Amino acid sequence: MANEFTASGLSDALVILGAAGVVIPAFARFRISPVIGFILIGVLVGPAGLGAMAGDYPWLRFVTITDREAIEPFAEFGIILLLFSIGLELSFKRLWGMRRLVFGVGAAELVLGAVFIGFGLYLFGNSTTASIALGLALALSSTALVLPIVGTSTPVGRSALAMLLFEDLAIVPIIFALGALAPRAAVGSEWEGLVEALLIGTAVVAAMLVLGRFFLPRLFAQAARTKSPELFLAASLLVVIVASLATAAAGLSPIVGAIIAGVLIAETDYHDEVEVITKPFQGLALGVFLITVGMSVDLRVILASWPALLGAVLGVLLVKVIVTALLLRLNGARPAVAAETSVIMASPSETTLIVLTAAAAAGLIARETAAFWQIVTAIGLTITPLLAKLGQVLARRVDVQPEVEIPLPVAGQEQPAAVIIGFGRVGRLVAEMLETHGRRYIAVDSDVDAVAAARREGIPIIFGDVARPEMLDRLNLGHASALILTMDDPVLTVKLTRRVRGWCPGLTIVARARDPLHAAELYRAGATDAVPETIESSLQLSEAVLVDLGMAMGPVIASIHEKRAELRQQIMDLGKLDREPPMRGIRLRDMPGKEPAAS
Repeated sequence: MANEFTASGLSDALVILGAAGVVIPAFARFRISPVIGFILIGVLVGPAGLGAMAGDYPWLRFVTITDREAIEPFAEFGIILLLFSIGLELSFKRLWGMRRLVFGVGAAELVLGAVFIGFGLYLFGNSTTASIALGLALALSSTALVLPIVGTSTPVGRSALAMLLFEDLAIVPIIFALGALAPRAAVGSEWEGLVEALLIGTAVVAAMLVLGRFFLPRLFAQAARTKSPELFLAASLLVVIVASLATAAAGLSPIVGAIIAGVLIAETDYHDEVEVITKPFQGLALGVFLITVGMSVDLRVILASWPALLGAVLGVLLVKVIVTALLLRLNGARPAVAAETSVIMASPSETTLIVLTAAAAAGLIARETAAFWQIVTAIGLTITPLLAKLGQVLARRVDVQPEVEIPLPVAGQEQPAAVIIGFGRVGRLVAEMLETHGRRYIAVDSDVDAVAAARREGIPIIFGDVARPEMLDRLNLGHASALILTMDDPVLTVKLTRRVRGWCPGLTIVARARDPLHAAELYRAGATDAVPETIESSLQLSEAVLVDLGMAMGPVIASIHEKRAELRQQIMDLGKLDREPPMRGIRLRDMPGKEPAAS
C-alpha cells in the first residue's frame, strides 16, 4: 500500500513538473497560452484521457493522474497564492477608491447576470430553484485566470478586479442561500446561520486588519535580519495560510483571507521581496489547478453532446457580455474598456464548480445536470485566453479615439512639434520627458496594438510604416522641431537618417544607436546626435558599482569622463569623422574645481 501511494505521488509529480518544464515552453514557442496548455495536459493525462487506459497498460500509471482528489488541495493552494499576489498589488487607499465599482457595478453585474441566465434556463424547463442555483453559479467569473491576463493597473484590470472582488466576497452568502433553498432545509435556521457567519466574518476581518498592521512589519523585519531566504519564504507562506484559515474558520472564503494578507503586506517595506520569493510557487500551484480543470473534461461526453454544450457556452457568454458591458457604460467607462472587460469576464469561474457542487448536495439540481454545467465551465475556462484576445480586437474596433485627427507639423506653428518614430519603451520615455518640459510631439509606430493602446491614453500618435517614402512625406518633417529615431532596427534607422538629412539639412536628428559602430554609421548618415545605448548603460552601471564599493565620487566621475572620451575617439575613427560626436553625460568642466583634460 505504501509503495502504491509513493508511486502514485511520484507519478503525479512527474506529470505536473513535466507539464511545467517541458510541455508549457513548447506551447509558448507556438504562442499558445500556458493556461490552455495546462488544461489540455489535464484533458490528456486525466481519468477521461490516457488515465482511462491505465488498467490495460500499467506503465501509463506513471505518466497519468487517476486520482483528481489527491491533487485538488494543491490546486486550491495555487488559487490562494494567486489571490495573495494580487493583494500585494493593492493598497487600502486603492480599495477604498474602488468601493463604488465593487459594491455598485460588481453587485449589479452578479445579480443581473444571475437573473438573466436563470430566467433563460427557466424558459428551457428548469425548476425555479434550479434556475436560481445555476444562474448564481454561472454568473461568476474567473479570478484565477482573468487578473493574471489583464493585470490590475489598466482600466480593464481595475474594472475586472472590482467585480471579481465582489464575487469572491459573495461566494459564502451564495452557498448559504442555496442551503436555504434546499427542499428539506429549515429556512429560518439557514438565514440565521448566514447572518451569524457574516457577523463573525466581519469581526475576523477587522481583527486581521488591526493585528496585521501591527505584527507583520515586525515579523518580516526579524525574517529579513536573518538574511535567510528560506525563513523569509516560510514567514510569507505562514501569513498566507493563517489568514486563509482564519477567514475559512469564520465562514468566509479562504480567498478573502489571501487577498487581505496581500494587502497588509503591500503596506510594508517588504512587499517586493515577498512577491518575488513566492512567485515560483504561485505559478506551479496555479498550473496544478488548471490541470484539475482539464481533468474534469471528458472528450467523449463533449463529442456526444456538442450541440447542447456549444449552445450553453455561447448563451452564458452572450448574456454576461451584454450585462457587463451595459453596466460599465452606465458607470461611465469608455466603449473600448467596457467591450474588452465584458468579453474577458464572460466565461464561468473556478468557483462555479464549488457552487454547482453545493447546489447538487442541497438537492437543487440533479447530479447529471451538475456534471453537464461543470463541463461547460471547464470549456469556458479553457477559452478564457482566446476571449482576452477577442476582447482586445473588439476594443480596437469600438474605440472611437483612433479616428481623431492628429495635427501634423506645419509652417508657422508657434511651437513646432518633435516627431518620434518608434513608440516602444524608449520612445515612450522620450515622449514623457518632452511632455514634462512642455514640448509638443507626435509619435509614429507601425504596431497597431501599440498605437491603439497609446491612443486610449490620450497620446498623440499615428499609425504608419516609415519605411515607405510617402509616409515620411506626410509627416512634414521640414516643419518639425526635431526627429527622434528610437526604433530597434539599425538598418532602417541609418536609411531614414540619410534620407531625411538629404531633405532637411538643418533638422535636428537624434537617433538611438546599438553600439559605437552603429553610432558611427549614423553620424556618417547625417545624425545630429547618436546615443549608443550599450555604452551609456555600461558607463552608468560602472559608476554605480564603483560608488557603491566605496570609491569617492570625484575620481569615479573623472574616470567615467576619460572612458567616454576614449569611446568618442573610437566612434570618430570608425566613422572617419572630422568632428567630435557630442556624447551625453557629466563632463569634467561641469564639476567644481575640475578642469577638463587636455585634448
